[in-house]
Amino acid sequence: MPLITLDDLSILEGPLLGLDPGTKTLGLAISDSTRLIATPLFTINRKKFSQDAKTLFETYKEKQAAALIVGMPINMDGSHGPRAQSVRDFCTNLLRIEEIPIFLWDERLSTMAVTRTMIESDISRKKRAQNVDKLAAAYILQGLLDRLRS
Repeated sequence: MPLITLDDLSILEGPLLGLDPGTKTLGLAISDSTRLIATPLFTINRKKFSQDAKTLFETYKEKQAAALIVGMPINMDGSHGPRAQSVRDFCTNLLRIEEIPIFLWDERLSTMAVTRTMIESDISRKKRAQNVDKLAAAYILQGLLDRLRS
């Protein structure tokens, strides 16, 4: 199954795995089976694509996810730059290994929003760095869950 639409996603049943793809890390989050709440899971420190994909697919299967929700870094003006193309390429490469439903969701300002919340909560810089990617994945996924309910 290639990249899917919002309509395709709404007919699939089960939890959704959220992914915040960065150049150095991949943040992961999971929804509950009823798709109400997104929960941060962990962060993968990127090594080689094959290793990263293996960890991602293992988590996908372990959590019995129905689809992978990938944060798409769209520019503030709505255009797609080099980072967006990199995410598309990442998804294409994942689909070459295993065909799973993948949905791209606008992630504009997700990392900034999560970082601001952690700063306001007086979380240390070290703890922020350790948690920002998985929290951004949960933020992205929660945005989609809220959209699916509306």
